[in-house]
Amino acid sequence: MKKENLIVILTGVLVGLAALVLTALGNPANMGFCIACFERDIAGALGLHSAAKVQYVRPEIIGLVLGAFIMAIASKEYRAKAGSSPATRFILGALVMTGALAFLGCPLRMVIRLGGGDLNALVALFGFVAGIFVGTVFVKKGFTLKRNYEVGKVEGSILPAVLLLIGVLVLAVPALFKFSEEGPGSKHAPFWIALAIPLVVGAMAQKSRLCMVGGVRDTMLFGDAHLLYGFIAIFVTIVIGNLCLGKFNLGFTAQPVAHSSHVWNFLGMMLCGWGSVLLGGCPLRQLILAGSGNGDSAVTVFGMIAGAALAHNFGLAGNADPGLNEAGEYIVGGISKNGKFAVIGGLVIVLIISLINSKKEVKEA
Repeated sequence: MKKENLIVILTGVLVGLAALVLTALGNPANMGFCIACFERDIAGALGLHSAAKVQYVRPEIIGLVLGAFIMAIASKEYRAKAGSSPATRFILGALVMTGALAFLGCPLRMVIRLGGGDLNALVALFGFVAGIFVGTVFVKKGFTLKRNYEVGKVEGSILPAVLLLIGVLVLAVPALFKFSEEGPGSKHAPFWIALAIPLVVGAMAQKSRLCMVGGVRDTMLFGDAHLLYGFIAIFVTIVIGNLCLGKFNLGFTAQPVAHSSHVWNFLGMMLCGWGSVLLGGCPLRQLILAGSGNGDSAVTVFGMIAGAALAHNFGLAGNADPGLNEAGEYIVGGISKNGKFAVIGGLVIVLIISLINSKKEVKEA
């Protein structure tokens, strides 16, 4: 087996094990790792939205970025670069978050949910792949957000520094932040464990270039599926772990923090996949790139955090299935009218961005 394939697979197994361990230690079920959910919780802890059930400074995000930063420095792969359409990337980051929260999970959590037997994630996977396919059509037509440029090392370290500061303040002055007393935000693994495990994952993800969007995109464009091996490894690890723990629950209903409104699961992840192709990587990959000195990815992460705040301030995020009512009927959740308009509007905006930036490249050629 090629060394690069082995590293990707090992990283995938590590991510799967980390998700199982963090869930067993307190993180919400079928989650462990969810970039979108955790960035949303951080936005709430900072007071950027007032949804009381999803407010917590997730050490996992801090650990992932710092782990990537340390590995990039140690392997001499740290490259401080920025300047590639930052405003457009900020908007795309917010739209990717809108799509992810409509589904209730990022691409990584989609795989984790599928590994727990949640078939709603399978519907979302079809939408995710469809979005990536549309994105690759524009890539073939010359889509580009233009090149970035070398900047000062301090500029490339902004996101690691900001997250490190937040982590220090949480420990030193916790009263500055908001913390959920119930709901998903109140469920979390011990702080230091939730920081230490992602440090290792972030370092390995930096080395392996783990990215689900990149894996699907490269398979479509070049027939190169090696990045997908990592997510197959995550899925297999999660399935085996859940079967051993007796937590595998195959079906659409009664899934933790999930809804079975299939159209919006599909369209939400289609928006997430399409936007991620234009950005050059999934939400996890954006964190790793930002930790490696990419200022454009840092802007994207800030856009995702802003998008999470907007999603909860304006009621755009999905709502989990409430379950059985008093009559014994299963009630399906989904997203509000505002959320539906946001997803459809997001797809239109991403289409416009795709068309404009493809045409510019054709003219210049």
